[in-house]
Amino acid sequence: MKVAVIGAGWAGMAAAIAHAQAGRQVTVFEAARAVGGRARAVPATLPDGSSAVLDNGQHILIGAYTESLRLMRLVGVDPDAALLRLPLTLQFPDGQGLQLPDLAPPFDALLGILRAKGWGWADKLALLRTATAWQLRGFRCAADTSVAQLCAPLTPRLMAEFIDPLCVSALNTPAREASGQVFLRVLQDSLFSGRGGSNLLLPRSDLGSLFPQAAAHWLQQPGRAAQVLTGQRVLRIEPLPGGRWQVVCATTPPAAEVTGVQGAVGEGGAVRNAAPPDVFDHVTLACPSWEASRLVAGVAGMAGLADAGRWSAQASSLRFEAIATVYAHASGARLPQPMLALRNTAQRPAQFVFDRGRLDGHQGLLAFVVSASNGERQQTEQQVLQQAAEQLALPGLQPVLTVVEKRATFACTPGLQRPAQQVVPGLGGLTACGDYVDGPYPATLEGAVLSGTAVAALAG
Repeated sequence: MKVAVIGAGWAGMAAAIAHAQAGRQVTVFEAARAVGGRARAVPATLPDGSSAVLDNGQHILIGAYTESLRLMRLVGVDPDAALLRLPLTLQFPDGQGLQLPDLAPPFDALLGILRAKGWGWADKLALLRTATAWQLRGFRCAADTSVAQLCAPLTPRLMAEFIDPLCVSALNTPAREASGQVFLRVLQDSLFSGRGGSNLLLPRSDLGSLFPQAAAHWLQQPGRAAQVLTGQRVLRIEPLPGGRWQVVCATTPPAAEVTGVQGAVGEGGAVRNAAPPDVFDHVTLACPSWEASRLVAGVAGMAGLADAGRWSAQASSLRFEAIATVYAHASGARLPQPMLALRNTAQRPAQFVFDRGRLDGHQGLLAFVVSASNGERQQTEQQVLQQAAEQLALPGLQPVLTVVEKRATFACTPGLQRPAQQVVPGLGGLTACGDYVDGPYPATLEGAVLSGTAVAALAG
């Protein structure tokens, strides 16, 4: 069976590996010039003129990301070396906040809550009572419940210093708009999945080398019928008699030659040198939802594919949230921990800061993360630098790079209907994967790779 995987992000590479392991001939088409999708490496220059490989956004993995860790090991990445493992910590620069000890659940959460600095007994008892109620209900709630409604019994301090930062880091959606059911699923799988499930796993290297680049190398090793083609934007897919598919693509020019494109090459803009179409038995759409919607819309009017129009409309209706990452440098800048929570407001928007010197050796380099960002790039950068001066006592930081992913994740709202992996019911030749497809998780790396692994079973 010949399979086309359109998109070389984390979901696409997971899907390509699963197809290859099923004995299929796989071709991956990626519009950008590098693999990784929205979790990829980007070049930068530090104030001293030295080069650095950073990321298009600072990511966190957790110990419960079992599929991500399995795939890393499969393609030759050692998670113990590539990731710094820490207990779940949501502590602020003044030392207040939560840090779980290295114990088996639920004792880690229980002791962590009791020891939390800055929380009064009213805060701690409210959290213990509420968490126990969630567990007794099987971590289930009504589909239309928001995180803010779910956490109504908690104190204002807990909402500001625990729930809000945890929700925005996991769902990239403010608590008042975020899905309570998805939030509960994340808590269940992280806090009750076994010892170490709630641990934070902080990348020690760029996101490209963490999985997608190693996956591309694994796929193209001798003996595997797979290839990864970058700089190839798929223009359209066309159904053929016998259930086969024709994939028509074109070469995208280097990024410097593309105008009017936000984000990675291939989301729009110029293409050139149309390649001869190839024919496949199965197509897996692993590109962003808006690209998948465009490709599916192109076949929606064809005989027997009317359901494709509904899938395309559902994919195109998703609302997105932005994430901004501000990289800043100062000689001697160092945090007491690899990651700290920050007290954020509309004028001080960052929720977390990471010490890259403690992670990848770039001494003095800090990464500030603004989830659910809604400000302009320059304004966000200036506000974050002022926030660093006030909360970290670091007034001399110089901006290095500010990355704004305008469509970083879908807005994970209550009752959201997400597109299915099977694009047309009963038609096994066209499937989709990605962090946005129907599933229990928000837009995370784990959700992406889980969907990629699962989609290969639908092609059998």
